[in-house]
Order: sequence, then structure tokens, then C-alpha cells
Amino acid sequence: MTSKPPVIQVVDLHKSFGDNQVLRGVNLEVEEGSTLVILGGSGSGKTVLLKHLIGLLKPDRGRVLIEGEDIVPLGAEELARVRTKFGMVFQSAALFDSMTVYENVSFPLREHRKLKDPEMRRLVGEKLAVVDLSPNIEDEYPAQLSGGMRKRVGLARAIVLEPKIVLYDEPTTGLDPITTAYVDQMIIDAKRKLGVTSVVISHDIASSFKVADNVAFLSDGVIVEKGPPQKLRSSQHPKLKLFLETWFGKN
Repeated sequence: MTSKPPVIQVVDLHKSFGDNQVLRGVNLEVEEGSTLVILGGSGSGKTVLLKHLIGLLKPDRGRVLIEGEDIVPLGAEELARVRTKFGMVFQSAALFDSMTVYENVSFPLREHRKLKDPEMRRLVGEKLAVVDLSPNIEDEYPAQLSGGMRKRVGLARAIVLEPKIVLYDEPTTGLDPITTAYVDQMIIDAKRKLGVTSVVISHDIASSFKVADNVAFLSDGVIVEKGPPQKLRSSQHPKLKLFLETWFGKN
């Protein structure tokens, strides 16, 4: 019995900006239904790698395969088709302040689907329920919500088109410990309830080790270690050890 190919494959990815070589041959695979955290320090190239996954950047060399399809040579129209497989949860939730919760979550539906209002209402209510939010908040504005609720609304918007892959860009940056725990659980619940493949970009070690099936540590433009959190805890790679010691202390 042959196993399925990874949902995401990155093969020998290189990217420079002028003299700054950010990615120096990244190789990475993400299995279907799993949560991968790409961990690294500030300026390590995590966001640059994330942008390659959805075709916002073209590499100098290498391939990015989404469900077996290399997206690097694709034009704008074909990339738009591939991007419907993705949902994106931004660092600050990136909700539209002037729109209600309902208008925020239904925004992708209005952009990509021709649906009547009752059907949109049904889908929005369904996705809010998935992230444990009541339909009663549909008429509220982002400023009326807590930080954790705004994150959940952002996830509801990201999954309203039922994507196969959800990308999280530094989802816990700047949050207090209680809200961070809330967001961590949101990522875990999304995987459990929806079966989505998730990629999380983070420098938050504690959060990463809580939500990840696998963690990939990006340093000097390459993945120097990948595996379950417990494997990384015992890694002898000097840069990864130093990075982890800032959080866990020396053994």
C-alpha cells in the first residue's frame, strides 16, 4: 500500500534579496492532517519561507509542491486557484475594523462564491461554532472583542472556504499568557475538528511545542532539525540547543 505524498514539499529552496541570502537550500515536508511549526529566531527567514508556500515570492532556485503540484512556474491565474486551498491567520488577526464579525467572516465568500445571504449566514454561523464562538457576536465589531476572540474570528474567516491547509503567521506574538493559551488551543481544535494541515510560523518555543506534531528549526537559511518536539529537546545541534536554552534553561 503506497502512502500519500506530503501535502506540502519544499525542495532545495533558495532566495536572496540583493546580497542577503535568506534561504540557502530549504528542504521540508508537511504530512496531511499534521501541524508543523517552523521555529526560528527573528530574521531567520520564516516569513520569507511562508510567502513561498502560497506563491507570494518566487525562489531563485528550488521547488514548492502543493499536493504534488509545483507552484513555482505557475502564472497569476493558476496561483489564484492553488491559493483557494489555503486559509491564512495573520499575526494581528487582521480583521477589518469597520466591518462586523459577520462581514469579516463572510468576506471571502463574497469575493469567491456567489451565494445568497441566507446561505452565507449559515456558513458563517457554522464556522463561528467550529471556533467556539456564538452567532450572537455576528453584529459586533472587532474593537468590542477580546484578543482571543479576535483570533478566533480570524480563524473562522480563514476556514470559511474550507481550505485544506491553514497557515498561521506568528499567532501568539505580543499576547499575554492567558490569550496565548487560548490561541494554542484554537490551533489544536482546528486540526481536530477540521482535519486541516497546519503550518505555524513562530519564535515562541513553549507555544510551538504545545501545538506541533513536528517542529522544523530554521537557522542560517536551512532546516537544521525537524521532528517531534521531544526530538528537538534532545538535539545536539549547537544553534538549536542555544535557542532552546533561552527558554528551558540548561540541563
